[in-house]
Amino acid sequence: MSRALAEQRGRRAERIAAWYLRMKGWRIVGTRVRTPVGEIDIVARRFRTTAFVEVKTRGTLAELDYAVDKHRLRRVAAAASALAARHAFPGGDIRIDVILVAPGRMPKHLSNVWEE
Repeated sequence: MSRALAEQRGRRAERIAAWYLRMKGWRIVGTRVRTPVGEIDIVARRFRTTAFVEVKTRGTLAELDYAVDKHRLRRVAAAASALAARHAFPGGDIRIDVILVAPGRMPKHLSNVWEE
């Protein structure tokens, strides 16, 4: 797959994930937020919880099982730490979520996937 096509698929998956989160009552406060240590695909809030969301897409559900690993989550956690002061409520909950997107399927939302 070409880099341009992969970028296009990734952006589409992020739009689907944002839509899905909104339908679950989340407010999207940032997309593709860059930091010196990495990028967060979606920053979302619901009540006093801020979720830093990694979005992954693959052609099949089976491929999605291997899309997120500890190395990637460590990078997301580092980026979330860099952004927490700007996006999270003082005293609120912060978590890292993953949304998996496959063609013809509802997104799969994995909540609070990272604990140090």
